[in-house]
Formats: sequence, structure tokens, C-alpha cells
Amino acid sequence: MKKNIYLSAFLLVTSFIVNAQEKPLDVKYRRSSLHTMVVETDKFPKKEVVLNAFNNAPFPEKYNDHQIGVKSFNPNNYPLTNEEKATIYKQSKLASFAKSTAGLGTDSLSKELPLKIQKYLAKEKIANQLVAKWFNRQPDGSFDAELIAERGIFNASYLELKSAESSSDGNALLKTAGFELIDNTFVVINKFNYVANEPIARAIRDAARDAAKDTPALLLDKVNKGIDATYEKTKEGYSIWATSYLYKLVWDEVTANTFYQDFYMEKNSLDPKKKLAFDNSDLFKLEFVGEESASGLVTFSLTEKRTEDQIIELSTIRIVDNVYAKLQKKYDVFKTKTPLFTGNPITAKIGKKEGLEGGEKFEVLEMNQDPKTGAITYKNIGTIKVDKNLIWDNTYNPTNEENNSTPSIDRTTFSGGSKFYPGLLIKQIK
Repeated sequence: MKKNIYLSAFLLVTSFIVNAQEKPLDVKYRRSSLHTMVVETDKFPKKEVVLNAFNNAPFPEKYNDHQIGVKSFNPNNYPLTNEEKATIYKQSKLASFAKSTAGLGTDSLSKELPLKIQKYLAKEKIANQLVAKWFNRQPDGSFDAELIAERGIFNASYLELKSAESSSDGNALLKTAGFELIDNTFVVINKFNYVANEPIARAIRDAARDAAKDTPALLLDKVNKGIDATYEKTKEGYSIWATSYLYKLVWDEVTANTFYQDFYMEKNSLDPKKKLAFDNSDLFKLEFVGEESASGLVTFSLTEKRTEDQIIELSTIRIVDNVYAKLQKKYDVFKTKTPLFTGNPITAKIGKKEGLEGGEKFEVLEMNQDPKTGAITYKNIGTIKVDKNLIWDNTYNPTNEENNSTPSIDRTTFSGGSKFYPGLLIKQIK
């Protein structure tokens, strides 16, 4: 069975190689794959604008688009049992107070959502769907290696191409793909809230006034004026909140071997039992990696050229980029590799959208392939640092109305030596 898989992959590989020899490839690299979703929460101001902004936003270019069709789910359809609720709720005065504070991250939905997401992922077999997409599963239950071969070659250096060319059965491609492509498949589930600032500012003002009521009379008026001034500064506009939950597809040796042995079949070897077994299998899992949140202030001005909806759209997309950047910084498994654009000066096509502020350190990686096994390894050959004065502002701006000109900087510059060259990969260090 495996030989048939490898042979299919090899035939696809050679077709890509022929084309690549006719026209040299740019520097490519194997990227992680990503499926994104949004939680269908209760109504909030400008909900449709926020959700449409998310759904229509450019897909993160550092990842392969691995969308499986479904873009949202309603957590109310996956209620928790009393036993499940008991694991997350502890009765206390602090918990009661938190539940009453504007619903920002401490409401019942936020507390229960991680468990509801797990129930949703399991019941709807999202992991199965991700695997099915990797192997281009058809309605009859058959698989092929076309997508794996395409991504493995399209995101490959010339060295990898030559190695695959000399391979006798395509084993190197699938071995590398299995643990470098499929094993780096992620799901990010996003929850949004859009909150008017005035009620929150008013509550803070009233609480501050109440706390200051025992202030000596000579000082009370001055204190209250300061409280009112703070209220006036913070009451305008809205705040957009985004919380993103990160999950990773489990693709270990046991899972891979079981898949090839029990479920994999091609068009010429259909087996209804294997089709049914895959449909009902609980083998495939998504493991929780972590979560991050980000927020942004949305204000409107009479001098603003954009419409109110356009401002909300812009803020939403930038906040999503921000929370993704936080996930990448915090969790090594989700960090992306980026090729150097130039070696002298040292530059790369990343910037403020990826959370760069200046001084961040990146390891420089040289990709090597074993000529016998085809296995890919990455060797650390140095460290570079972001120049805070030469950071590319690549944050989302669909119309470029802010400057009406081509940006003076279209890449970020690093310091750290002169031995590096275009195509080497860089990965941020904590």
C-alpha cells in the first residue's frame, strides 16, 4: 500500500520538477497549514461588520490555506453537563463580581467556551476533515497524495527538488511531508466582542467618585474634576476584543501508520469498510496549544475619510493580526519561518503586522536534506536582531489612503553579520 502511495507522489513530483527546470523557482519553504474559524456569539454592536471583516480579511500569507469549508459554529449547540461545569466554576465573591463586569473575558461564555470548543471539534470530527483535505479525499472514500506533493514541491528549495528527482519511489517526499507538513497543521478559533466605551467609563467614574467621597472637602472638588476629565477622555468610541484559541493536529507515527494501514485507499482499490471506518474513526485529534487576546480602540472623527464601517473593518483585521502575532511569539510550535529577502543588508518581508517593535532576535536557519533519506533538518548558523529604525509597516491598509504613496520601507532590516544570503530561513527567538 505504501509503495502505491509513494509511487503516486513520485509521479506528481516529477511533473513539478520538469516544470521547475524550465523556469527557475524563487526561494520557497515549507509552511505550516492553517484553518480559521469564528465563534457565533450573541448579538453585539456592529456584529455583522466585525464578522464580515474577519471573513473577508486576507488569509495570513505565512501559512498554507487549509480551510475545510466550515467557518463558524454556535457554542450554544454544545451544552456542558453539570459535571463539566463543576470543573470550571468555583463559587466565590470574586467570581460573582467578575461576572458582572461588562462581560469582557470573565462571562459564562468565556469560561465555558474552551470546553465547548473541545466538544465541537470532537463531535464534528474537525481533525478527520483536516486529514481528509490533506489527502484529497473523494466522496467514494478514496485518497491521493496530490496536495502533499504540490505543497512539498512548491515550498521546496532547488536542493530538495534535485533530491526528489533522484528518488526511486517518492518516499523522501512523503516522509518529510508527513512530519513537516501534516504535523504542522493548526486551527485557530476566534471570539469577538465589540463594546461601547461609555458605559464602562461611566461605571469606572462612578466607582471612583464613590471611593473619593471621604476625601476632605477642600480637595474633593479637585479630585472629582480629575475623575471627570478621565471619563471624558475614555468614553468615546468602542473597543474591539479578540480572543484566539490555538489547536494543533496530532500527526505522530502511530496516527500516520494507522491511517495508511486502515483507511488509505486509492480509486483502483475501493473498500466500503475502509470508507466507513474513516468516517466513524476517533483516531484523529486536535490538541489545545494555548490562547491569546488583543483589543483595540475604535474612534470616529469628522475629518476621517473612511466610513464608520470601514474604520471598524480596518481595526478588526489589525487586531486579528495582533493576536496571531502574540500566539506566534508565545508558542514555539506556531512560529513561522521566513526567508531572508536580502543578505547585505539583511532584510526580510515581515514587519509591524508580525508584532515587530525593534530589538527582537531571530535565529538564522540553513535547511539541509539528507541525500539518502530525504529528511529535512535545520541548522542554526547565527542570530540577527531587528533594527528599530527600519521596520516595515505592513499592517492592513486596503486603500493606502493614509499616505497615498508607495511606502519608503517595504521590508525590515536586521543587524548581525555579513555571512547570510537570500533564502536562509529566520525564526523568532523568545
